[in-house]
Amino acid sequence: MNDVHLITITVNGRPSEVAVEARRTLADVLRHDLGYTGTHVGCEHGICGACTVILDGEPVRSCLIFGVQADDATVETVEGLAGDDGLDALQESFSEQHALQCGFCTPGFLMLATALLRANPEPTDDEIRDAVASNLCRCTGYQPILAAVRQAADRAASPDTAGSEGNGWGVWEPHVDVPREAEQPGGQ
Repeated sequence: MNDVHLITITVNGRPSEVAVEARRTLADVLRHDLGYTGTHVGCEHGICGACTVILDGEPVRSCLIFGVQADDATVETVEGLAGDDGLDALQESFSEQHALQCGFCTPGFLMLATALLRANPEPTDDEIRDAVASNLCRCTGYQPILAAVRQAADRAASPDTAGSEGNGWGVWEPHVDVPREAEQPGGQ
């Protein structure tokens, strides 16, 4: 028996309707049905954190959430961070601090750190360390990742970079992106 449900999901500001088998994970729906391949799947047990996305404002492991659980939800993926004017502050910090080597874990770290900085715009080094400890990286040794999150937080708190709109972590303004698969005729 094929248990398929039609769900409505908003990803990076773009609403979609998609038919989802009840057994499929949110990671599979994002990657295979909607074309958001920046969400990486590593362990498929919720341990590595590569699949971290923000679901209704909270970081979650998308390999542990069923796609049907995201019905009427808002999801943010790594594809939604950069805007028309380029990378966001956290992505720039990751680049400047060499916090990405192979890049497989990077989307999960970026989404986790985005959620951290929204909840706590001025985290201590211990709070940053505690947050990123929940994701696995085999390349950087974590120091560049910690430095990147610290740099982004410091820049956002600086009056020279925050501007009149504050640090920007608390309010998410989606930029609408169109995955490659959605652009193709007959694509889902």
